[in-house]
Amino acid sequence: MRMSKFAVLVGAALLASAGMSGAAAAQSDGSQSAQSTPRNWNYEIRDGKRVPKGGNRVTNPDGSWREETRQGRCVTIKEKTAAGEYKESRRCD
Repeated sequence: MRMSKFAVLVGAALLASAGMSGAAAAQSDGSQSAQSTPRNWNYEIRDGKRVPKGGNRVTNPDGSWREETRQGRCVTIKEKTAAGEYKESRRCD
């Protein structure tokens, strides 16, 4: 009788550990936080929800870019030149 109880407990422990490792593998395969949203979309996915991207970024062929972000009545302009110089300005109307 004791041997059968021991065998049942060992079998249950093996099944539980196999189930946990399968769940961990499923989580690592299905996580969306490692993936990024394509650049031409106007939203990002955070915690499984759509979140609007920060602003309108225009990237030039030489690698420079300009982005405008609106917060209420204020506009933040971020610029980076091809040489790597970053400039940020804010204007409120």
